[in-house]
Amino acid sequence: MKFKYLLFVIVGIVQITSAQNKYEQESRIDKADFPNSAYLLIEDYLKDAKRVRFYQEIDSTKKSYEAKFKKGRLRYSVEFDEQGTLEDVEFKIKVRDIPNDTWGAIQSYLDKNHYKHRVKKIQQQYPLREEKSVEKTLHNAFQNLILPDVNYELVFSAKESGGFQEYEALFDYEGQLIRLRKSFPPSYDHVLY
Repeated sequence: MKFKYLLFVIVGIVQITSAQNKYEQESRIDKADFPNSAYLLIEDYLKDAKRVRFYQEIDSTKKSYEAKFKKGRLRYSVEFDEQGTLEDVEFKIKVRDIPNDTWGAIQSYLDKNHYKHRVKKIQQQYPLREEKSVEKTLHNAFQNLILPDVNYELVFSAKESGGFQEYEALFDYEGQLIRLRKSFPPSYDHVLY
């Protein structure tokens, strides 16, 4: 009986710790395999877009679909869940695009918690919120409006005892940490030559 209880506790701990890590596998798919309801939501925004690509993403916690494209000077990523419901809209930005107070708070967090860190990528994120419609979220994202419900997603590496570790962090508009996950490269089941 004690063995079953111990096994149950160990499995629970493994599940909790793996949810805090990001094991991501992204694969390109055809437009026909992308959820039709999702495509219809962004169809108008794709009219003058370049390099339109569709992806299926499977990570340690969920399966989702992503449309990536370049519009104007920005590289967009629009993410949907399995049913084709909008999750968020993101686009790559630089440090100078973040309000000074917000970047100061983010930098302060990184300096205090991660020795020798280096930011690799920053994205401005417009998540779908209960109080906003899908259309309003898409409109705000494609107008590049700086609003209090915008998040900033950072991919950075930091020195750890065994070398460098890559992280994905999500900060709110004020620079407060929402989520931090270790990010691991996808494992390859085949040999690359």
